Amino acid sequence: MTKPPSATESWRHWPLERLEREYSPSSCVRSITPFLESYVARSQLIAKTVPHRANLKWGDGANEVFDFFPAASPNAPLLVFFHGGYWQEHSKNDVLFVASDCVPNGIAYAAVEYTLAPHLTVGGIVKQCRQALQAIASRSGDLGFDARRLFVAGSSAGAHLAAMMFLNVGQPAAAPIAGAILLSGIYDLAPLVPTYINQALRLMEGETTQLSPLYQQLGRPVPVIVAWGENETAEFKRQSQDFALKLKGAKFPVTELEVPGANHFDIVFEIVDRTSRLGQLALALIEGQGSK
Repeated sequence: MTKPPSATESWRHWPLERLEREYSPSSCVRSITPFLESYVARSQLIAKTVPHRANLKWGDGANEVFDFFPAASPNAPLLVFFHGGYWQEHSKNDVLFVASDCVPNGIAYAAVEYTLAPHLTVGGIVKQCRQALQAIASRSGDLGFDARRLFVAGSSAGAHLAAMMFLNVGQPAAAPIAGAILLSGIYDLAPLVPTYINQALRLMEGETTQLSPLYQQLGRPVPVIVAWGENETAEFKRQSQDFALKLKGAKFPVTELEVPGANHFDIVFEIVDRTSRLGQLALALIEGQGSK
């Protein structure tokens, strides 16, 4: 597949130090620790205070599970979230806090667990997430949500996984997607190959094209929000802008948003927060009002 006209490969001429800095989101914050601690604390609080079903099976593997938070209506839309961590860190337990804004707004929420690298390749993780999405969609009657209003979302590597869910190749027939919310994602994996990030991923440049949404054939157009933080590296911003352009070229209704004051780690706190612009757009998408 050809890349969007704005896509650039100037990164190929950079010193390794610059390339690694551009793909290190932590380079834009003083410390990532407070954000990671907030993920855990908020998620633990929600797990204790909001009714949900934990560790439901989407597959046969020990970690092939998801947590489900029902909304009040059994016909509610569902937001399925894939966590970030460069496909090699974190878990669904770190992103349960998203339910705190979903459920009060009438949206069911599912956080998906997948096997981390190096125990599984990125291609294997994508396959797992497709299987998870299909399995979750098939349980709409049991869990209580409207399978026709199934939305995917993710942050960072999770945004990559969410984007891979609505591509033509490998789309689970049982899980048509109504829309997507992509936060601070990476949509072209080739720049990661020379970096330290690839030590666990073991990507070969020859295989990055088929694993990069930027270069793959897109499926049926659905509304998509592509967002990134104001305080992010130039490459993370560029990747989002390039992918948004590709989506537009394929007739997807796209809303692009640079979230003022946000960084790679705290942008997710606004995903369905009705008091933020990002949250308002996301809720409008899920509630069927379309993108603004």
